[in-house]
Amino acid sequence: MAKLRGMDMLIRLSPQIRGWITHNLGRGCAPADLVTAMIDQKFEPPIAQGLIEAFVRARDAGTEPPTDSVTLHVPEPDYDYETPRLPPGNLLVTDDRTIPVSMRAERPVLAVLEGVLSASECDELIELARPRLERSTVVDPQTGANTVADYRDSEGMFFALCETPLIARLDRRIAQLMNCPMENGEGLQVLRYGPGGHSTPHFDFLVPSNATNVASLQRSGQRISSLVIYLNDVESGGETIFPEVGMAVTARKGNAVYFEYSNSREQVDHLSLHAGAPVLAGEKWAMTKWMRSRRFVAG
Repeated sequence: MAKLRGMDMLIRLSPQIRGWITHNLGRGCAPADLVTAMIDQKFEPPIAQGLIEAFVRARDAGTEPPTDSVTLHVPEPDYDYETPRLPPGNLLVTDDRTIPVSMRAERPVLAVLEGVLSASECDELIELARPRLERSTVVDPQTGANTVADYRDSEGMFFALCETPLIARLDRRIAQLMNCPMENGEGLQVLRYGPGGHSTPHFDFLVPSNATNVASLQRSGQRISSLVIYLNDVESGGETIFPEVGMAVTARKGNAVYFEYSNSREQVDHLSLHAGAPVLAGEKWAMTKWMRSRRFVAG
């Protein structure tokens, strides 16, 4: 049977909660009544249900009940779509540029934008980034360590926020475009994909499955939106693919694809799954901006 979409959560048990559950099960209270009582005390319903079930399983198996923690698989609730952060209209106006919108989608919130960067800005970014490129890494979901992975075949680098006059100008423009405070943005990341270079389907939001991600979420909140800007025309291949909705965005110099995946409750949208198709001819240069729900503080 397929596993329900959701996440594994480690729930710490205080001695008081452990004692309360053990005592009341021992005196014959119905598990459903205990779940209701926990919900009345402001426990989230899936957590209350999961905790009681863990103690009932231990009781029925004749084993010791959980001591200091329980790992629960919490199903992901339906994503609540809110008013998009991206402003409405066919033209998005920033202080220094007017950007046409060539396509929008509602679910996931997504838009293809034209002329986010000029051709000269794209060329300058490539030359600034080229000497600083290193083999791209990904965060191991279990350990939180940065590791090289076969499924992300690229070279990359990061600019610090407002690192140069050009980067400062782009950080301001992109923040206005994404309708978020500039301080909420992570540093611009430039990636280069050679022939065959690609990335497999993944999410940009952070999953609290390791200490590194948990600490990042505590510091800066969840990632809420991404802007992927193409810095060159790709001869063949290199599209940004959204497999859940059957959509592919062609890489065109200066254009961008914008998408959102976290709402005001920090629910995350699994329809935002995306990938980089293999580059079939030439190379692909792209730049990404991730926005957070709060001011970004690097680890």
